[in-house]
Amino acid sequence: MNRLFGTDGVRGIAGSELTPILAFQLGRAGAYVLAQKMKKPRILVGTDTRLSCDMLESALVSGILSTGAEAVRLGVLPTPAVAHITRMRRASAGVVISASHNPAKYNGIKFFSSDGYKLPDEVEDEIQSVLEADSVPVFENEDIGRIYPDSDAAAEYAAHVTSTVKTDFKGLRIAVDCAYGANSAIAPDIFRHLGAQVSSLFCTPNGLNINAACGSTHMEALSNFVRKGQFDIGVSFDGDGDRVLLTDAKGNVIDGDRIMAVLAIAREKEGQLPTHTLVATVMSNMGLEIACRKHGITLLRTGVGDRYVLEEMQKNGHILGGEQSGHIICAEYATTGDGLISALQFIEIMQKTGQRAAELAAVMQPMPQVLRNVKVPNHIKYTLTAKTEIAREICRIEEALQGKGRLLIRPSGTEPQVRIMLEGEDLSFLETEADGLAARLAALVQKE
Repeated sequence: MNRLFGTDGVRGIAGSELTPILAFQLGRAGAYVLAQKMKKPRILVGTDTRLSCDMLESALVSGILSTGAEAVRLGVLPTPAVAHITRMRRASAGVVISASHNPAKYNGIKFFSSDGYKLPDEVEDEIQSVLEADSVPVFENEDIGRIYPDSDAAAEYAAHVTSTVKTDFKGLRIAVDCAYGANSAIAPDIFRHLGAQVSSLFCTPNGLNINAACGSTHMEALSNFVRKGQFDIGVSFDGDGDRVLLTDAKGNVIDGDRIMAVLAIAREKEGQLPTHTLVATVMSNMGLEIACRKHGITLLRTGVGDRYVLEEMQKNGHILGGEQSGHIICAEYATTGDGLISALQFIEIMQKTGQRAAELAAVMQPMPQVLRNVKVPNHIKYTLTAKTEIAREICRIEEALQGKGRLLIRPSGTEPQVRIMLEGEDLSFLETEADGLAARLAALVQKE
């Protein structure tokens, strides 16, 4: 069985790969698996700002209704908001239609359980099995579900997010990049409510511009704006609001590793990191490990994907974890990565300590790290590195690093790509080897 679900739901090009038929089937199978034991199943549905969301939402909701479940339309909301509202309303499940940081032509469907957490692999596999077997019973007439609107969810989420900080932001000038995404109508107002002077960028979505040369995957515009406008900090979300990256006053990017370092060390100093542990992925920089060790914090690494970070956190009671990409989970406030909460936590530390963003971020000194992406069709991206030619090349590079760095090659869970990461002390060596390895991978893909 080819797995339908990736590291963050089902994704593809809307219309051709993620079709309305597939959306209907996912809604139908997902509702049946997640809500079949409920007396009055109710599933919440939120979207980002992509043009294709209307099409996919209509199909998905039809699938939900066909099982007898009720569908509650939340409208455009950040992913963490849907997770939070699902938990607070004690709904049977939540669904988000979004492809996160990907371009507008992509879309995705991801499910949350009734307690606001992403589904474990085995539940996703069960949904896929039901979908492929088409084993959902037929419901008719009075047994078919209804649609209900919900206009209060955004305000409820905003109130929750605001309550996570106890310090106002008066005196701060903040630039906020919303990536033409789900935070566009929410995030700037929250910073203003807390007393900051706010300038917002990329907050007028048209359905086709989400993440286009903006947001946390394209930091250049925000960096320039912050530097020229003399702001104290820049905040940049991705399309569905579960990631955030920051800039200091000079426009220098503060990535997820540095944000996590600041949050973890501040919590440790205040006695609010109960297990003295931060959970990150194999992609996090070695500099994060060094910074944590200096402050008596253990860094645990997981596979790539916030769901695996969260699984490790839940298993052993850790309250903080995340990814270099800015997907950060503050478990005392959220069940998934939340860009707004992460940004607010960082800025509150600025206000409490009187330190500038750059001073806080300096607690971690990253090792040189080189990233390269190679386009690889989905059907071969998981087996490419097992090829003799590439395996031999991987061994050669690892020997050359002599224990002073590391090489990581992994298939993307959301895109048809293989990602190469090289890390170590010698940047020129890393760049040369990464470029060479990327070229050899690309050539092998052509050959295949």
